[in-house]
Amino acid sequence: MFRGVFTAIVTPFTEDERVDEESMRRLIDFNIAGGVTGIVPCGTTGESPTLSHPEHERVIELTVEHVNGRVPVIAGTGSNCTREAIRLTQHAEEVGVDGVLLVNPYYNKPTQEGLYRHFRAIAESVDIPCIVYNIQGRTGINVETETLARLANDCANIAGVKEASGDIEQMRDVIDRCPGDFSVLSGDDNITLELIRSGGDGVISVASNLVPDRMTALVQAALAGDYETAEAVDEELAPLFEAQFVETNPIPIKYMLSLRGLCHEVYRLPMCELRPENKARVRQVLETMGLH
Repeated sequence: MFRGVFTAIVTPFTEDERVDEESMRRLIDFNIAGGVTGIVPCGTTGESPTLSHPEHERVIELTVEHVNGRVPVIAGTGSNCTREAIRLTQHAEEVGVDGVLLVNPYYNKPTQEGLYRHFRAIAESVDIPCIVYNIQGRTGINVETETLARLANDCANIAGVKEASGDIEQMRDVIDRCPGDFSVLSGDDNITLELIRSGGDGVISVASNLVPDRMTALVQAALAGDYETAEAVDEELAPLFEAQFVETNPIPIKYMLSLRGLCHEVYRLPMCELRPENKARVRQVLETMGLH
C-alpha cells in the first residue's frame, strides 16, 4: 500500500527548453533529503503533455537511475489512447519503476465501462502496481466509485487512486467501498488533512516540490493521529496551497522553485510565465513564510 507524501515533481527545462537533467537530479535529492516517501515524474506537474515520447521515457529513466532505490518511483504513464498507455507503462516497468500513475483518458470522454476496460487493460499488461488518477477538472470525466471499486476488486495490481475530484464525500465513499489495502491519496494539498482524517493514506503533492519537509511533517502527524500538530502545519502551509494555484499548475510552483535556485523559470507553450501581479503575490507569500 502506498502511504505518505509522494512529490509530483516538476520537469525542469534549460533556457533553450531542453530537459534540464542536472536540475532534475538536484530536485530529486532535495525532495528525498526533505523526507518524502516517493517521487512521481511525468505527471501534470511535470508538464507531461508537452514532453515528446522519447523525453517522457528519458525523464522516467533518469528518475529511476538517480533515485537508485532510495524511495519508490511512481511514473505517470497515462494517455487517452489505451495502446499508448500500455506502451508507456510497459516501458516504465522495464526501466524499474515501483508503480505507475494512470490519468483518466482525456478529451474523448469514455463511458464508465470504457474507463473500466481501459484501466484493466493497462493493469493486465504489467506486473507492477497501478494507481488511477481521477481528475475530472482536467480530463472531463469522473471515475465513479462503482467503477473504481470494480477495478480494485477485479485487478490485483490496481493498488490505489490519486483523488483530485475535490469531492471529499466521493473520497470517503471510495475508502468505504474499496479493499482495506487500497491506497486513497489526495491530489490536492489543501484537502490532504481532511482526507487522512477520513481514512485516506496521504498525498501526491505539488507543494512538496518546495517544502518536502513541511509536507512530510503534516502527513506523518496526521497518519499518526496527532491532529493538533497536523492542523498547525496545515494552517501554516495554507497560503502556499492557495498561491500555487493562482494560475494553472505547474506555473506557480515552477516560479517558486526558480526563486529558490532549484530550476529555471522555463515552460513550454502553451504554458507560460506568471503575470507580473501574480509574481508579486507569490513572492509576498514566500517572504511571509520565510521561503524566499
